[in-house]
Amino acid sequence: MAARTAVVERKTAETEIRVAINLDCQPGSGNKQEISVSTGIGFLDHMFHALAKHSGMSLQLTCKGDLHIDDHHSADDSAIALGTAFKQALGEVRGIRRYGTGFAPLDEALSRAVIDICSRPYCVTELGLKREKIGDLSTEMFPHIFYSFAIAAGVTLHIDVLRGENDHHRAESAFKALALAIRQAIERTGGDDVPSTKGVL
Repeated sequence: MAARTAVVERKTAETEIRVAINLDCQPGSGNKQEISVSTGIGFLDHMFHALAKHSGMSLQLTCKGDLHIDDHHSADDSAIALGTAFKQALGEVRGIRRYGTGFAPLDEALSRAVIDICSRPYCVTELGLKREKIGDLSTEMFPHIFYSFAIAAGVTLHIDVLRGENDHHRAESAFKALALAIRQAIERTGGDDVPSTKGVL
């Protein structure tokens, strides 16, 4: 089977980002999972690491951004680059499950993520975060990160935090739920069909 890998470099006046991704590093794949994330924003590193770990992908992501201004450009552009790399690595939507659903608890928090790899980008999030920041990452950026990933990846994405009191737990469970949904959606079926009645995605 063809390797599902990609390398994306994205450079603007605000950020310089490099992403290398391998979608097939689940246990039993024969590929060693390697994860290294450095965005300059500790909590974002933590979230992207969890996303890679539980989706079964290898991820190397570095971002040098204008953090002397704020966290917006680095967080947003990293999500765009990650989504772009995901789309490139996946290639033609053929021979995969396409749909994925993930539920992830973290102590009192519980999140649900649903993804459709359909080339119709859309994103809806209900996270219910109350704090202004978690670590050095503004909580207003979380919906933006998911949105930017979805648009760049060409996926429909719904993420809901169903319950939880601790914002760290709510945010982390959301990323882990997305990871589980991605893992399910990109699973190879063993066939070569396009998973759509239209015959094309």
